[in-house]
Amino acid sequence: MPIEATNRRDFLKSTSATALAAGLVPSMVHSTATAEEKPRSPNARLGVGGVGLRYQGSVITHKAQLYGDIVALCDVDRHVREQARAAFGSTPRIFEDYRDLLKRDDVDVVLIGTPDHWHTKMVIDACRAGKDVYCEKPLTLTVDEGKLLTKVVEETGRVVQVGSWQRSDHRFRTAIELVRQGRIGELQQVEVVLGKNETGGPFEHRRPPSNLNWDMWQGQTPEVPYIEERCHYTFRWWYEYSGGQMTDWGAHHLDIAQWGINSLPVEIESSAKLPTVKDGYNVAIDFFAKYRYANGVEMTVSDTGRNGIMFTGSEGRLFVNRGAVSGKPVEDLATNPLRREDFNIYDFDNLDRPERAGKLDAIINHMGNFFDCVESRRKPISDVHSQHRSVSTCHLGNISMRVGRPLKWDPEKQEFPDDAEANSWLSREQRSGYEIV
Repeated sequence: MPIEATNRRDFLKSTSATALAAGLVPSMVHSTATAEEKPRSPNARLGVGGVGLRYQGSVITHKAQLYGDIVALCDVDRHVREQARAAFGSTPRIFEDYRDLLKRDDVDVVLIGTPDHWHTKMVIDACRAGKDVYCEKPLTLTVDEGKLLTKVVEETGRVVQVGSWQRSDHRFRTAIELVRQGRIGELQQVEVVLGKNETGGPFEHRRPPSNLNWDMWQGQTPEVPYIEERCHYTFRWWYEYSGGQMTDWGAHHLDIAQWGINSLPVEIESSAKLPTVKDGYNVAIDFFAKYRYANGVEMTVSDTGRNGIMFTGSEGRLFVNRGAVSGKPVEDLATNPLRREDFNIYDFDNLDRPERAGKLDAIINHMGNFFDCVESRRKPISDVHSQHRSVSTCHLGNISMRVGRPLKWDPEKQEFPDDAEANSWLSREQRSGYEIV
């Protein structure tokens, strides 16, 4: 996303302004900005390995340089990995196969910026190799992947931060605190707008370029002829590798919406058109989904309108996106500010037990929060459990669209009660040699 590449100082200026609106004292904002700019001392720096260096992968690797030394880089595209080595100096070793990177003793932390269908396997393998992990969103390709992934993270005791960085942005955190503290009364409805999915095709079959390991790029997914549009940025418009806007923008916005709702969905209904163009993009278009949560809140998700999240309560409304947080509750902060000690993070598996966020750094600096948690062995702000629950909600919407009917969901068992067809979409067949186990 474009804002991820925003100059760090500009980003700090915008988040600091929102912090002031929320009533956070200037000294806190100043000290945090200074701390983020200050690299860690050489004897405190960890060895970092980056996997998937095109687009967002290179962005997060640059951010990690403040806290660790880039010692290894991996990408299945030779051009990308060689460009990455040029960008990060001659010191890092480069690899085509991420498993070779994981074998290195000098790699303490792994950053994953690959397409979505690789996220779960790489995180699991990294955790089992004794590495802590920062993985881009969406965390999983299926609901069942998330069930296994959360189990492995618990078993290994590794720290995993997901790149759902909106949790570390003051606009979204302020919105959530206003909602959770009742500043709009009792929450009744949430409206989320994600934007349109791309359409296109049929696309031409081509010979894979010599610089790309097309077999490894496909990973667990069905083997198909190489189509340029399946690869790199446009992978997100194919269900084989991603979930369109429902998991792309949805992993950000539905995460924030669900954080405010403070519950989990129990019913989903949707409408959408599924493209049938051979060798063309196949994610749903003209989509709309409605969720009912266990606490009675209703959430709608659509592809049309102003990108962002609208919270409606019994006593007012509140809108938030990457450019603004607005509404009367925000205006009232001038005379009725939120206290810094009121800022909490919440565990979706223990919704009634909030945890303190700790340093303000955990609020405005997503990568910094990750490295802080690697040191302290605390749970980061976008932990694996919350992000599994958030992206699962995205998956439920896509499943409803694909089966073409309303669905009931059991959030405790994480299955569709007495619905074999819907449950068949909770996992996918995995290509031999690339299974997630």
